[in-house]
Amino acid sequence: MSVLCYNKGCGQRFDPENNPDDGCTYHPGVPVFHDALKGWSCCKRRTTDFSDFLSIVGCTKGPHNNEKPPEPVKPDGTSLGEKKDLDQKTKFNEYIISAPKPQEAIRRPRADEPMVRFQHKISASLKQALEKLKLSENVADLKEEDGDEIKVGTPCKNGGCTKSFDGPASDSDVCSYHSGFPIFHEGMKYWSCCKRKTSDFNTFLSQEGCTKGTHLWRKKDEDKKVVPCRFDWHQTGTQVIISIYAKNGIPELSYVDANSTMLNIHVIFEGEKEFEQKISLWGVIDVSKSMVNMMAAKIEVVMKKSEPMTWARLDLPPPVSPPKESEKKKEDSDSEDEDE
Repeated sequence: MSVLCYNKGCGQRFDPENNPDDGCTYHPGVPVFHDALKGWSCCKRRTTDFSDFLSIVGCTKGPHNNEKPPEPVKPDGTSLGEKKDLDQKTKFNEYIISAPKPQEAIRRPRADEPMVRFQHKISASLKQALEKLKLSENVADLKEEDGDEIKVGTPCKNGGCTKSFDGPASDSDVCSYHSGFPIFHEGMKYWSCCKRKTSDFNTFLSQEGCTKGTHLWRKKDEDKKVVPCRFDWHQTGTQVIISIYAKNGIPELSYVDANSTMLNIHVIFEGEKEFEQKISLWGVIDVSKSMVNMMAAKIEVVMKKSEPMTWARLDLPPPVSPPKESEKKKEDSDSEDEDE
């Protein structure tokens, strides 16, 4: 009679009387989930798709194993099975008792609180990269504004627009762009303004803008736009980490300002490229215990949660404004016409 193999990554049934030493292909390590990547600690392959993770072939051969692993033990000494039985006996009483009272709920701080600049931690790899590219010596040159003349071939600075300047006639063209910022999370890529999700980067880049307006040939201090830079985030029990995949960020020109609920990111990288975004955070952070890690390949904004709770998302959705009085009257009028 065949029995089930409990080796990780196998899951096949086998005959205990016929179990060769190399009959099982499995993973001796443990699952690793980090920065939206999934894999096993015993081998190097990583993927962002959970289905692909489940199909990763084992890296070790050995005999099949019919011994079921013991249940994980909780800190209080009970197994998960015992804990489940205990929960069923007590039903939901303990949750009612431990539920916070309305007056104990923490109020969300005001969004207009004073902003504080995060401290930078610059890695040795970034320092070496900047010295090699000699970007740090040209910081003063990067601060100078370009001339008033717009060169032919200059790309539009609006996010998602693929048009380039081809003379004065280009100013009359309608610009289709994304007014939000790009988000890369758990293998999916989308713009915050329209949220058409895709797992393919080229498909993401080819998405037509959801906003119509005029082209932006020259960046202005008061109206800077986001470049399509890889942008992702993940969280632990106590921290939220934003990863900006901008290579060779320039510390002298990059900064992150924040208060308890608002975040202002400004990054200059690879000489002239720029990433800037303001985010209304879903939760509340402790600014005094947050910081920025600048590395050669990416920049991490590490934010300490004020409460050890899971965030449903990174940004807080904008409030839905009630319909105007004129619009409400029009809807009522249309409803009356339909009744007649």
